Amino acid sequence: MAKTKVYFWLKIDKKFFDNIFIKRLKTIPGGYTMTVIYIRLMLESLESDCILYYEGYFDNLKEELALKLDVSEDDIDMTMAYFTKCGLIQIDEDKNAEMQQAKAMVESETNWANYKREQRKKVKLEEVQPSLTFSNSCPTEIDIEKEIDIEKELHLEQDKKKVDEEKNPIFEKLKEAFGEMSVNGTMIAEVEDLLKVHGQPLLLYALEVTILNAGKSIRYTRTILSNWQGQGLRTAEQVKQHEKKRQQQKQSNNQPEPTNFEDWKPTQENPF
Repeated sequence: MAKTKVYFWLKIDKKFFDNIFIKRLKTIPGGYTMTVIYIRLMLESLESDCILYYEGYFDNLKEELALKLDVSEDDIDMTMAYFTKCGLIQIDEDKNAEMQQAKAMVESETNWANYKREQRKKVKLEEVQPSLTFSNSCPTEIDIEKEIDIEKELHLEQDKKKVDEEKNPIFEKLKEAFGEMSVNGTMIAEVEDLLKVHGQPLLLYALEVTILNAGKSIRYTRTILSNWQGQGLRTAEQVKQHEKKRQQQKQSNNQPEPTNFEDWKPTQENPF
């Protein structure tokens, strides 16, 4: 089966430029350049759940981003400093930059949805073109009704997909772990890969551990699953038993030596 590919983009409208922080930026020298860089940073973050990860190739994230975007490090520095102060960029303890505004503006669709949309567009053109060729009149009401029906079908597919996702326990656990705005097409595609390798029960348990440890991205969950796989743990029950034994061994190693006869508890190792 071919791997699902996801196309994604930013949905930017007039409201973006009406934002008070963007308006203020336009009054600052170099503000237009910083606005363009900010938009490019958001685009750069889409493939990684709207987070710009510091990969450690250079001294800091700003130097890496300057090279990727082919802009000066000073421009990157000023842009990130401004939007961090506004709260639209958040830098975590690992020096990664989370693009808060991008999460609300991201749009995505799978390659199958894109194929169906293009297919419908082609069919619609084939139906409309003959009427334009053999008639000087405007498209008929039938043409308009067909276009409306296609739009309705697209909306119905989107609504069905949304309902299916809401019924899916994995989808609900993802929202609980990372927030509803973080669950986008990129994350879902990665989760589909994890499901194929590890199965739903183990993935659900890994997400619970992610929530317990305050993990910030699906990469944290992937690391947990990889560690379990390396230890030969294939089910949630095996993981729980392994953790139980580890805790028992830890408590046994930390148990203080008895100081008097009454404290001794005969065991197989210490019968006297």
